[in-house]
Amino acid sequence: MRLIEQELNDKNPPMSSAAKDPINSDAERHPQSLASPQATLVALTLRAFEVATAAASHAADSVSSPALTQAVFDCEKELDSLDRQMDERFATVLTQSSPEQVRELLACLKCMIDLERIGDLISSFVSRCRIVAFRLDMQDISDLINMNSHLESMLNEVSHAFSARDLSRAVGVLRSDREIDRIRNLIFLRHLQDEASCAGPDSIHVLLMAQALERAGDHAKNIAEEVCHFVSGRTIRHVPGSQEGSIEQLYLTWLWDQYKATH
Repeated sequence: MRLIEQELNDKNPPMSSAAKDPINSDAERHPQSLASPQATLVALTLRAFEVATAAASHAADSVSSPALTQAVFDCEKELDSLDRQMDERFATVLTQSSPEQVRELLACLKCMIDLERIGDLISSFVSRCRIVAFRLDMQDISDLINMNSHLESMLNEVSHAFSARDLSRAVGVLRSDREIDRIRNLIFLRHLQDEASCAGPDSIHVLLMAQALERAGDHAKNIAEEVCHFVSGRTIRHVPGSQEGSIEQLYLTWLWDQYKATH
């Protein structure tokens, strides 16, 4: 399976340093010029990845230190600003772009939409955290921190997958989402049992906090699926259904079959 990922990655070389930081790189080469409109939108997307990842990290810290929640709200505001900039510029830049650039820009737009939504969900999480932080059960604290840590790792990995056009990393993020779902389920089971010692008036806050992180993980998974599409040209949604193997394995096998059929 690793060979399949390598073959497909070889067809999509990593972005150059200019693509990873297009504004600064362009300025170094041509001090009198600005980055191209297309490169600017890519730069906005990469910055949104950084901010969303930082928000998840701050959210994990805020579970045990509610005073740190302001850092998450600052990240959420910046994500809103980045989303507005993308929205204002996208249509004009799209009409000036080549077919290959259009594909990349569409990926940027879809990633930005999910990243902005992740910012909203993390902001909702820390808002509730402020209310109940000092009354949380130790197991809830541990589980919520773990969910945030997994979300941060997913965002970090999918950011690298996007900038390096790394299919294997994107597929790895698809697998990681299961752990967030598993922890969310454990929290729900613990709080919804009639005899649960941790069930109480604050349970609704804990459940909604866990649900917000689970939904943020789903958006990170959506981004990974978009990166898979951007890198390979094939969407995971077109993978034929089967009971044998995980969807990630089926996707890679299907991609390999498509590749062999055209080469």
